[in-house]
Amino acid sequence: MAHSHATTAPPRIELLDEIGSTNDEAQRRAAAGERGPLWIATRRQTAGKGRAGRAWSEASTGNVAATLLFEPGCAPAQLPELSLVAGVAAHETIAGALPARTASLVELKWPNDVLIAGAKTSGILIESGNYGGTTVSVIGIGINVASAPTSVDRMTTCLADQGCTLDAEAVLNRLAAHAAQWLDIWRGADGFAGIRSAWITRAMPIGRALEIKTNDGPVAGTFAGLDHDGALLIDLAPDNRRRFTYGDVSVLPARQA
Repeated sequence: MAHSHATTAPPRIELLDEIGSTNDEAQRRAAAGERGPLWIATRRQTAGKGRAGRAWSEASTGNVAATLLFEPGCAPAQLPELSLVAGVAAHETIAGALPARTASLVELKWPNDVLIAGAKTSGILIESGNYGGTTVSVIGIGINVASAPTSVDRMTTCLADQGCTLDAEAVLNRLAAHAAQWLDIWRGADGFAGIRSAWITRAMPIGRALEIKTNDGPVAGTFAGLDHDGALLIDLAPDNRRRFTYGDVSVLPARQA
């Protein structure tokens, strides 16, 4: 009998007092045989990391620093889709934790940064590896709940400054529930198509000016949505649309008419 994913309970959460990086700890657990699903979270992360090797945390407390360790059970080519699954779950968690006046300002920037009025509120780092013949993924999610890092090269904000009254543990519990729900949708009949449409409805508007840093230098244009596989589409000129599967995106100031 086929079993339904519809009522999957969120996996267990192990909350540690202090750790270097929840992703590193999850990978150690995977190497030792843990297959999850398991959230490893910490009240204080001292060596958090972002994409492209950037440091993200400032070892502050009161924020969400957590990693979901699990077996994705998909073809290797589908692993990049987890980036958008995680982004949708983080967006839903953050928007749902805010009063209506600020919830409407929450938007996704490709592939999975969550911004509130343009300021970064969440970062996600996904790493997958083969452990004993099994593919294990770790989805690391940081959410600025009580404070935001100030020593980074971009605008940041935290939920407390946007009217949220929940503490980090409450936000983490919501995140675990939303992640379980969106992973179910991803594994379900609609698969990635359902994730893609959910992502697009939560993203910045089509036509927003963007720049993406690639290995060949920066490329500027306007946001044109997602390709069928989740790749970023950017219009460089009326008849010049390019797709990107990797790169660091920044939002450009709106051009003055």
